[in-house]
Amino acid sequence: MASLIVVSGPNEGDYYPLRTRTIVIGRDEGCPVQIVEGMASRRHLQIRNESGKYIANDMKSTNGTFINGRELKTEVDLVDEDEITIGSSKLVFSAKDFPDRESAFNHWKQRGQRGKPTLMP
Repeated sequence: MASLIVVSGPNEGDYYPLRTRTIVIGRDEGCPVQIVEGMASRRHLQIRNESGKYIANDMKSTNGTFINGRELKTEVDLVDEDEITIGSSKLVFSAKDFPDRESAFNHWKQRGQRGKPTLMP
């Protein structure tokens, strides 16, 4: 299974296991993943599971959705560690499922350390 980790923005630290259902991300209270900020549309982004692949689709949001810095124009298959940006919020898609919020966020923090250079003495 896969999951989403909110790594920046008003909902920083939130964790959502995706399982096999279709989810909608947005500002609306009825969205399974709610992003509480003005740049998010009420129903901003849909992620659905098709035969084990997770597919992202922008729901005609006003301010757009960005995956790894590129605007989402058509449906796209998500891969491990994709970064999804909605307004000032950043979510990371992980192909892994975690037992709880804390272990998911720790995984992301460790992942972030891999991209940093090591200083040589």
